[in-house]
Amino acid sequence: MQQQWRLLLTAVMFYTRIPVGRNMHHATGLLSKATRYLPFIGWITGAVMCGVLYGAHFVAPWTVSILLCLTAGIWTTGAFHEDGFADMCDGFGGGWTKEKILLIMKDSRIGTFGMLGLLLLMLLKFYALQSLPLLPALAAIAVAQPLSRFTAVTIIYTHPYVRENEDSKAKPVSKGITGPELALAGIFGLLPLLAALILLQEYRLLLLLPALWLARAYMSRLIRRWIGGYTGDCLGAVQQVAETVVYLCFCIVEWKYT
Repeated sequence: MQQQWRLLLTAVMFYTRIPVGRNMHHATGLLSKATRYLPFIGWITGAVMCGVLYGAHFVAPWTVSILLCLTAGIWTTGAFHEDGFADMCDGFGGGWTKEKILLIMKDSRIGTFGMLGLLLLMLLKFYALQSLPLLPALAAIAVAQPLSRFTAVTIIYTHPYVRENEDSKAKPVSKGITGPELALAGIFGLLPLLAALILLQEYRLLLLLPALWLARAYMSRLIRRWIGGYTGDCLGAVQQVAETVVYLCFCIVEWKYT
């Protein structure tokens, strides 16, 4: 149990800006095993975002509350996944060979493709959440944060890591993930969806599972075709796309059937 607690704290330390104590030190071996808790990090991020949204809606307009909620999520993770999405947009938008794509993604500067991609992604998130009433919006966030991270974890399970340099931010998780670890990640990723279905009694939300599968299939095909596997930026991009798909599915169900 102590080992699992240490793995969880390692995941918190790597994937968020939340302090875990001075006695907790980075260890590559631990981080590789801590990947199983990435969807649980979504529970933490989702709790922060939901707390901010719920509190803000008492004192601010709904649009401002949504902006504060999204800002809180970005602050909690240090824009970890958003950065990966922007880098992937730049790499796949401006590169035509594997080597060029990887080189562009490694560049810390953001380009036109990354800027436009991130802007459109954030607008989709904002308007999807803004269209929802309070309870469905809270449920969408609580579902999207863990489930999108589980989607990224499945990429680690099915794809090879393609960078060879030791300084990459995804190098510690490049050893992959085992079947039992994936199952544990799946429990953390899917439980909030089950809870939302029971709470909202809106079983049409199950449609988000095939929608996520289609989004994952597209991202999977894209990275296999062009670079042969995943990088840390690709994982961040998959998470961001999956999160947005969940918000859009909640938005469509709310708009179409109410």
